[in-house]
Amino acid sequence: MKLSHIILLIVIAVAVGVIVSTAGDASTYVSFAEAEKMAADGEEKSIHVVGKLPKDEKGRVAEMLYNPTIDANYFEFTLVDNNKRAQKVVYRSPKPADFDKSEQVVVIGAMRGETFQCEKILMKCPSKYKEGELEVKEATAKKV
Repeated sequence: MKLSHIILLIVIAVAVGVIVSTAGDASTYVSFAEAEKMAADGEEKSIHVVGKLPKDEKGRVAEMLYNPTIDANYFEFTLVDNNKRAQKVVYRSPKPADFDKSEQVVVIGAMRGETFQCEKILMKCPSKYKEGELEVKEATAKKV
């Protein structure tokens, strides 16, 4: 074998090693029950939980606690995962802008005791376009 072929094989082996090691750290979405089980098993890595915010009949987020005059870095809310389990989530940073308008929320963190300690919040905001609906406005021209 030529020296260039050996070097090429080494470069490919290193690239494959890097890809495999980073793929092992990739997080998947889990439910709160799975997050609780992982915490009981001693796993400390951050996980992603996707869910919806419970809203009252007026469309406002229910079960949310945020008082910036007392502690601007404490935000607590309830999130309902895809298995319909409601869980208290604590986020030790200010409440994200437009949190109340979110349709779906992804929290990244880990279970600690009875609460999910959140490190980051990702929000899916409602679309400004509704499927199947198109709003048409007529323009009127002024005659001079």
